[in-house]
Amino acid sequence: MTKNATFRQLATFHAVARLGSVSAAADEMHLTQPAVSLQIAALEESAMTPLLQRTGRGIRLTEAGELLDSYALRILELWREAGEEMATLQGVFSGTLRVGAITTAEYLLPPMLVTFANEHPQVKLKLQVGNRDEIVHMLGAQEIDLAIMGRPPAELKTVSTAFAKHPMAFLVSPKHALMKAALERPVTMEELSQQRILVRERGSGTRSTIERLFKDAGLPLRIGSELSSNEAIKHMCAAGFGVAFLSMHTCVLEMEAGVLALLPMERNPIERDWYVMHLAARQLPQVALAFERFLVERGQQEIRRQLGDKPPAKPSRRRKRSPAAA
Repeated sequence: MTKNATFRQLATFHAVARLGSVSAAADEMHLTQPAVSLQIAALEESAMTPLLQRTGRGIRLTEAGELLDSYALRILELWREAGEEMATLQGVFSGTLRVGAITTAEYLLPPMLVTFANEHPQVKLKLQVGNRDEIVHMLGAQEIDLAIMGRPPAELKTVSTAFAKHPMAFLVSPKHALMKAALERPVTMEELSQQRILVRERGSGTRSTIERLFKDAGLPLRIGSELSSNEAIKHMCAAGFGVAFLSMHTCVLEMEAGVLALLPMERNPIERDWYVMHLAARQLPQVALAFERFLVERGQQEIRRQLGDKPPAKPSRRRKRSPAAA
């Protein structure tokens, strides 16, 4: 259908689709607007169907345009990757590191990326942040090469490696009534089940973890507020509105300042692992392989350096395939 389409036409079409404007695409590609329109017209002729529709606010893709743009993106990414891998063969370590991380990991990952980039100055970084469901979708769609999260996804065939410990905890305002009760004895899960719990939205890793904790204890989870932001949870918790369940990576400054406190109770915090993962069937670019190796070899050390912690137990650096690969 599009056997006569050229690489230049696909690149031009993708620019228009991404920017939503012929003029913006022309500026980005250093072409005139008529030249861009000619490229699109030639591609539509090759595809034998309209790809764009003009609207009062600009341009939108037709159904055929949406389909073709998804393929154009993959073709352009493969071409970029091929060029970077060829450069690596010539002894130039460069390329684009495409990493996706769950929202909680955005507190610990950027310093690691900076360290890696400083050691490899020709590497470009592309970091995508979202909740767990969003990152799993990006990995499955090959919009990212590596994903950082707390639990390998069952719905994708992945190879996952634990690289650092991930402490998660129940936190309260130092003035919360439970802190006074804890002066006499540790707080219990039964007491927590009577409290307003501040949680992330469905699809987030910490939400899944706390739901499992209460389910395993045979207790109801009383949700006080459901929020899509760790920052909002911290502010509401500090104001005394309820009990927060958060990654301790997200609240180092608040705990040091005495705004938030670790709730005295057994097994608080709990420890899980951070995982770096990629699609099992995906051949990773050299730059992604290098960063994966960097995390496995130095991830825990980098976290300790960030947080000023004493060395905890080393994570089990096991590689495993997700259940979907079985």
